[in-house]
Amino acid sequence: MTKIRRRELGESSHKDDLAHRIKNDIKASPDLGLLRCVQCGMCASTCPASRHSNYDSRVVIKRVLDNDETILDDEDIWNCFYCYNCQSICPVGNSVCEVNQILRQMAIDKKEGKEKIESFISFADSYIDRGLGVIPQEYRGQLSIDYGKHWDNLQEHLDEIRDELKLESMYLYPEAEDEIDQTLKAIGFKKRVDEVKKVRKQKQLGDE
Repeated sequence: MTKIRRRELGESSHKDDLAHRIKNDIKASPDLGLLRCVQCGMCASTCPASRHSNYDSRVVIKRVLDNDETILDDEDIWNCFYCYNCQSICPVGNSVCEVNQILRQMAIDKKEGKEKIESFISFADSYIDRGLGVIPQEYRGQLSIDYGKHWDNLQEHLDEIRDELKLESMYLYPEAEDEIDQTLKAIGFKKRVDEVKKVRKQKQLGDE
């Protein structure tokens, strides 16, 4: 029996190792081919993050299969673009994008990585308040540079443009906002947002 087959059946690994915890995570697709990885490198060959950073999708999977928990502290897991090129080309149906999503959540759960998502708090606050996401304020300056004056003009006159096009309001009805608010409370979303806000506050105090 091959090493890959033994690994897939769990004969060469413990069920509580990193790879199996990822496979059993609620975010993992039922057919995620993580345990079938043959380290062919096809994922890395199509990965845009690999071309612009030290990120290597093949190495990420190898470290997971080697039960290397230090990957949760590695900056590289935050460089994945979630483009899913790796998933589309993998001959065994693995998705490094999915694996990265789960690794990031694990890092956040162990109190690492919260600073990586604190810039998205304005998005979360808007979702809590109105059931809609907004572009975080921290990125608006860069978007203005990337898209130019036409983007600035669109943002400045968005309501007028929508009225001219006779579009309905992009905001939800109050009762829908209330339903979303109650749902976010019930699933612990607000609590998690508050935890990330503590990181931001601690960072601000440290800079003073």
